[in-house]
Amino acid sequence: MTDGAPTEASPARSQTDVVIQGIKGMLTRGELGPGSRLPVEKDLATALGVSRGSLREGVRALATLGVLETRQGDGTYVTALDPRTLLSPLGFLADLQQPAHAADLLAVRRVLEAESVSLAATRLTDEQLVELDAVLATVDGILESDPDMDLEAFIQADTEFHRLIARASGNPPLAAIIDTLVGRTFRARLWRAISHRGSVRETQAEHRAILDELARRDPERARLRMSIHLLGVEEFSAAHADEDPDAPLAEA
Repeated sequence: MTDGAPTEASPARSQTDVVIQGIKGMLTRGELGPGSRLPVEKDLATALGVSRGSLREGVRALATLGVLETRQGDGTYVTALDPRTLLSPLGFLADLQQPAHAADLLAVRRVLEAESVSLAATRLTDEQLVELDAVLATVDGILESDPDMDLEAFIQADTEFHRLIARASGNPPLAAIIDTLVGRTFRARLWRAISHRGSVRETQAEHRAILDELARRDPERARLRMSIHLLGVEEFSAAHADEDPDAPLAEA
């Protein structure tokens, strides 16, 4: 069999795929890097063995993925290849999840955040600890307005708390994935807070417990606290998977 010849098991690649794989190869070999300008269109098309039209299609696809950016009148450049940008398509997966599968997404988040908080326990700075405490102090103020507390403000603070921990892990790709999932699970957590008002204070207590373990620089106890904390909303979502989150809710 001739090398590269298409077979039933290996269909011919589209010209757009050839472009994508070709540019990816240039990146992995170090021929291109963050901020690099792509060769002129004619030369690059010749090097990849594709038409200029196919090259443009491939470039557009890579621009959509955040790998390339086209500057009007200046050519096409490799982006900073920031993990947060490159992992943004994960948001589409989260958006397409049906309510019945929300618990599955939350389970993924639990696994990832348990690891991130464990890493953060040994890496975060004193300044980051102060920042986390300030977020929880904001929540204390929100709780004082009960029973008319601002639940959206509470969820925003909750989200910031988790994002700060993820960033403190020192692992940008991990933090980027968590950042996406934290934002996409906003709806499930807000629904839980509205449905069970007591869960707001419970969440704050759990956050304080997580912060205490971070202050002690104890990765295993921090991991355990985070796992228990996120398991609560995961189990709630699983138990109420068939309910309509848009339906009117009675006051708790």
